Amino acid sequence: MSDLQNGHVKKATKKKPKVSVIVDVYSKKAANMSATAIALGCSRTTLYEWRQNDPKLDAMMKEVEESLIDFTESKLMEQIKDANLTAIIFHLKTKGKKRGYTEGEEVELKQTNDLDLSSLSNSELATMMALLKKAKKK
Repeated sequence: MSDLQNGHVKKATKKKPKVSVIVDVYSKKAANMSATAIALGCSRTTLYEWRQNDPKLDAMMKEVEESLIDFTESKLMEQIKDANLTAIIFHLKTKGKKRGYTEGEEVELKQTNDLDLSSLSNSELATMMALLKKAKKK
């Protein structure tokens, strides 16, 4: 009688390739975990487990991700140099926030457990609730 007939299912195991092979495939697949897993013939879960359990692999995959961001930023800068207005606006919205290049209002909330609202009027509480709802929608 087979294991399947006995109600036992063996977990499929995939031998982990060399770290250099995983990183090479990850790089060629533009740091896409799903595409990398398919190319390696394993599940995404397995790939995540390999990464989580191997600090060297994790560090090398992070380096691939950082390199991809560097490459993307260089392409963005090329578009900015070519006066691409969309690229210029995107850059200012993401990198120029400290200089006021934002859309709308950014609200920073800090959690506290000792907030006493008992001294606020009903009107003040209503205003606060409206602001919180507005911030939540964003």
